[in-house]
Amino acid sequence: MQRYNILWADDEIDLLKPHILFLTDKGYDITPVNSGADAMELVESNYFDLIFLDENMPGMSGLETLAQIKASKPNIPVVMITKSEEEYIMEEAIGSKIADYLIKPLNPNQILLSVKKILDNKRLVTEKTNLAYQQDFRKLAMAYTDHISHSEWVDIYKKLIYWELEIDNTENKSMAEVLENQKLEANTNFSKFVSQNYQDWLNDPDAPKPLLSHEIMKEKVFPNVQSGQPLFFIVIDNLRYDQWKTIEPIVLDYFNVENEELYYSILPTTTAYSRNAIFSGMLPLEMAKSHPDLWVGEDEEGGKNKHESEFIGRQISKLRLDIKHSYNKIIHANQGKALLDNFINLMNNDLNVIVYNFVDMLSHARTDMQMIRELAHDESAYRSITKSWFIHSPLLETMKRISDKGAKMIITTDHGTIRVKRPFKIVGDKHTNTNLRYKQGKNLSYKGKNVISVRRPEDFHLPKVNVSTSYVFATEDNFFAYPNNYNYYVNYYKDTFQHGGMSLEEMIIPIISLTSKNG
Repeated sequence: MQRYNILWADDEIDLLKPHILFLTDKGYDITPVNSGADAMELVESNYFDLIFLDENMPGMSGLETLAQIKASKPNIPVVMITKSEEEYIMEEAIGSKIADYLIKPLNPNQILLSVKKILDNKRLVTEKTNLAYQQDFRKLAMAYTDHISHSEWVDIYKKLIYWELEIDNTENKSMAEVLENQKLEANTNFSKFVSQNYQDWLNDPDAPKPLLSHEIMKEKVFPNVQSGQPLFFIVIDNLRYDQWKTIEPIVLDYFNVENEELYYSILPTTTAYSRNAIFSGMLPLEMAKSHPDLWVGEDEEGGKNKHESEFIGRQISKLRLDIKHSYNKIIHANQGKALLDNFINLMNNDLNVIVYNFVDMLSHARTDMQMIRELAHDESAYRSITKSWFIHSPLLETMKRISDKGAKMIITTDHGTIRVKRPFKIVGDKHTNTNLRYKQGKNLSYKGKNVISVRRPEDFHLPKVNVSTSYVFATEDNFFAYPNNYNYYVNYYKDTFQHGGMSLEEMIIPIISLTSKNG
């Protein structure tokens, strides 16, 4: 076990010898001094893991010493010890970023708890987390081998993400590989589950089914629209559940979570299909038939999601709702700033739909730019860069404004992404689409079982370009690669984040209702 060096400054240090001996017996090395000046002299010339600092010392007071320590060695944790319970002293100490605050008379276990909380926290958290995950590992593994429901799959995915985030916070992440393998096995079983049930979800009105993309606005958004109280519906493209849990603490500074749910994205898990389904309230085949002027097929040039505003308007009209609404899509930071400049006008609407494309751009930029690949080389880094963007984004400023006005907010996404690792060879003609997680075309040729083939697209409510069109969806962490330039293609796309296929990460996604803390 590592031995830690602790500096203890107190003008009555001799009276603290029993405490010092107690900590020494526990394996800590204590250096005692009886003034702030002596403490500063040692801090300048020695390394300490922790400093105990008496607040009420003659000469240089504890608060004065604390200020000098933070100016010289800001990263050394300091525990302030005082006889006083005056609030201003506590506030001064806390404002100076102390690690803990203890009030005399001290007892040995109180001191030991403070030391362990500060110095042994990472080790203890790691040990406890690893042990708890090992105990839960078997339960999870057994759960998804049974015949389970769509809601039970949601619970399994939430538990896997819980452990992923917990293990990510441990010191050596020793269980990360075990969890990664368990997620892969879960995805294998989840793909089988979806392939067996997806058609019934869409076609059998009596089949038990999850909430799906095309039902989101009718079921979760429109019922929350109230006259005179603006509702903000924010769709962050590509936002996985783990990324939401990463930015959630920041959002909760301004909002209370009224309801957090996970719903299922339709297939393919791409913007053209799943996000258009959200805004139209329809499945892709119905969109293509009912709105041929808005639907852009795989065989057509142009962006696939340029008519979202029109889809929203037509869904509102179809449901005969009297809703004054706005639609804004944010792709660049200047568009986010322009939205902020126009914020006061948004308060005149019943519903404000805001689409943020950053996370989607990040996933594609990670594929295309070496620097982004280095910054977001795995799930942990991907979450970190998402959090960093969010903290500095106009989106957070927009959310602050929404909270200040006491308005309500719903956050969701259209689909998630999965980090792809294993190439799967497929052959198609020149009209086959380019997505790495699903293919649409005729005469698609492949060998292997790690895909889901849909020979009759109408069963999945998917449009087809011609009579022989079929769809093929990648499962687990596979991605489609063509035999031509195979090695280059694989090296270029391996370990990138992709979407379009069938996985827990792509299909099970969050929708969160929030109320302002100022409301």
